[in-house]
Amino acid sequence: MNSETYTDPGRRHDFVLLFDVTDGNPNGDPDAGNLPRVDPETMQGLVSDVCLKRKVRDYVAMVDRDAPGRMIFVGHGDILAGHQRKAYESVGAEPALRTNEKAREYMCATYYDVRMFGAVMTTGKSGQKKDKKELQWNCGQVRGPVQLTFARSISAIVPMDVSVTRVALTNADDVDRAVAGGDDGDEKAASGQMGRKALVPYGLYRAHGFFSAPFAAKTGVKQEDLALFWDALRKMWDLDRSASRGMMSLRGLYIFTHDSPLGNAPAQDLFARVQVSLRPEVTTPRSFADYVVAVDWPGEGAVPGVCLHRLVG
Repeated sequence: MNSETYTDPGRRHDFVLLFDVTDGNPNGDPDAGNLPRVDPETMQGLVSDVCLKRKVRDYVAMVDRDAPGRMIFVGHGDILAGHQRKAYESVGAEPALRTNEKAREYMCATYYDVRMFGAVMTTGKSGQKKDKKELQWNCGQVRGPVQLTFARSISAIVPMDVSVTRVALTNADDVDRAVAGGDDGDEKAASGQMGRKALVPYGLYRAHGFFSAPFAAKTGVKQEDLALFWDALRKMWDLDRSASRGMMSLRGLYIFTHDSPLGNAPAQDLFARVQVSLRPEVTTPRSFADYVVAVDWPGEGAVPGVCLHRLVG
């Protein structure tokens, strides 16, 4: 197999993704005051698959949004029913109670994230009724060929919630409250206000991903779509910087490409060939150098019908 096989949508691909964070919050949990997500039994950090897909969507929207077939369905602040209505209008259909297959095909052809990740597009309300039932801009459901697991940190993490202050005040009457309050006044209002910031001192995370050729054939994925996905996994970290996320970096991207659409080996056996371990002399990891990544792949033919591409690592 040549070096371009990992962009072939007619083959199955399984991949390992390694990334780390230093002094940042990679994925806050809204049910826990936006603290970093953790497994409460092992204290390993977690990053959701939805979070990773969001970064891919944002990357595609930044670099290739105007290209044909590269629009993003699940965008920031978008009204999804509006996109579904546009699909109906494009195929000359009226809202209905059942899925319009032509509208579904339009969504797959037009929206990159629908074609790659899939989507539920059955709930777009039209505001019109027939026999007391509300008609929908129903574009059906699409099961995407790209699926990701939650990312899990290699070691346990200790989420921190630190205090921060600012010297500016929010409202003009904050000054009046402090001056007029006397013994009951708000001293904090005169000098600034307090806030909280959650972070992970350091965490190395591992996620697994899968690309299904049969599902790709159904949604119309092309070679350039898959090439853009690998490109996004490599470069999206530098387009997603924020003070709250700290320093996030890609540390490894290992793609196992199969000869056939259905695959030539179980994914779990392939993933087991990428081992990440803490160096024996390290007790508290604080950098990627504190870990060892060992890949058990002696060369061509290590697993019949499977080729390993190390895009990073």
